[in-house]
Amino acid sequence: MVDDILKKLIWLGHDAFRLTAAGKTIYFDPFRLAGHPVPADLVCISHEHYDHCSPEDVARIQGPQTVILTESQAAKKLGRGVRILKPGERVTVGAVTVETVPAYNTNKKFHPQANRWLGFVLTVAGVRIYHAGDTDLIPEMGQIKADIALLPVSGTYVMTAEEAAQAALTIRPQVAIPMHYGGGVVGTAEDAARFARALAGKIRVELLPKH
Repeated sequence: MVDDILKKLIWLGHDAFRLTAAGKTIYFDPFRLAGHPVPADLVCISHEHYDHCSPEDVARIQGPQTVILTESQAAKKLGRGVRILKPGERVTVGAVTVETVPAYNTNKKFHPQANRWLGFVLTVAGVRIYHAGDTDLIPEMGQIKADIALLPVSGTYVMTAEEAAQAALTIRPQVAIPMHYGGGVVGTAEDAARFARALAGKIRVELLPKH
């Protein structure tokens, strides 16, 4: 099932992904979407920073029935269809279960724990997908159960590649996928490569092509 989900998971650059599964088109942190993006059934937005909460991109994929899940500061930038969540909540959207988890910095000030910004764990067709949002390696990761983990690797605002590898070893997903690079904001393909090298022989890493 994990490989089936991977075939339906598209990396759109930076922290943005699109997943089409369980009868839903799901976006994570849509940003700088190219071409004519597929309309969304569900949008998960981790926090209010411009490269994660982009009202212009959300408007391009939002329809009358689109559900948007986010935190309170990002919600202020968006319009209809927004549901505000805090870490530790659980909701269902059709056949998709969404759990919110903490995402914050431990050794920098860009993403304070007090803001209660979000990571997401979605259960889709029996597969658990963790989108970490913008975070450092945090103690709560020891409680996260995921088959696929999408982890930021760029450093500066989030974990470095080596710290992200430690996060993967803590979570123990079947597949780890690097993100927070390749969007013209911060991070390079070399960060993703370092992440993959650090996990070689330990956890399967997939470097998704950017669409």
